[in-house]
Amino acid sequence: MNKSDLIGALGKKENLTERQATEAINSIFKSFADKLKKGGRIEIRGFGSFVVRDYGSYAGRNPKTGGTIQVTPKKLPFFKVGKELKERVNSGA
Repeated sequence: MNKSDLIGALGKKENLTERQATEAINSIFKSFADKLKKGGRIEIRGFGSFVVRDYGSYAGRNPKTGGTIQVTPKKLPFFKVGKELKERVNSGA
């Protein structure tokens, strides 16, 4: 499922126009991004949680030249799946 599929599913389920569904989804995603930018945590019970992890600087390799490069510190979002979602996925296997 991608963003367009999500918009379509929301519109169909809640009887919204495509524009209304798009605005709702964009608003949710923007809220998530803003919270993570501020170092917050997002938890959706039964689904999972999003947090920002800090990664320090390290020496990496340039795959094109093979030379060593210094990779700067960075922050990346991390998703941890919730117990209920994990159980739902595994029960279908």
